Amino acid sequence: MTMTTEATSPSPPPPWYKQFWPWFLIFFPAVAVVAGIATIIIAVKTDDGLVKDDYYKAGLAINQTLELKQKAHELNINANVNWDKLTQTITLKLTGKMSQAPRLTMQMVHTTIANHDQTVTLFLAPDNKSYTGRIKKVAAGNWIIIIEPEEKIWRINGRVTLPKQTQWQLDSK
Repeated sequence: MTMTTEATSPSPPPPWYKQFWPWFLIFFPAVAVVAGIATIIIAVKTDDGLVKDDYYKAGLAINQTLELKQKAHELNINANVNWDKLTQTITLKLTGKMSQAPRLTMQMVHTTIANHDQTVTLFLAPDNKSYTGRIKKVAAGNWIIIIEPEEKIWRINGRVTLPKQTQWQLDSK
């Protein structure tokens, strides 16, 4: 009896694209490329300008700012501010030992994006008890509010989170 032994040849391996390891090795570099492209797009589309263009002069002016805040503290100046989101109207009531100014200036400084900053003139209302003005639409985030008369003889400031807060209390402390 003769036996024929047929050698069984192993089946060829599947093509590379049907195997796990090539895709596993390709995945991480592909994610890095996509993340790099996204980072480039974000960097090109957003402005990362300085909050203050001339920070050196602003640093030199800090003593004058402190003097204005000290004067407001001596006069015990405080402000209650109401913001109507619908009409973008600001109503401000001042308390303290000062004479009525015909106009106040309110600076709204965004803490990170200088392009959102705005200055609003607040006019004395006919009742001679409050000031009113209108702001432009504001972006959400943290804001620094600075209020001072036209003559710049005192200054009060504070921080608010918009649009969450519609009433602010600013004091001279």
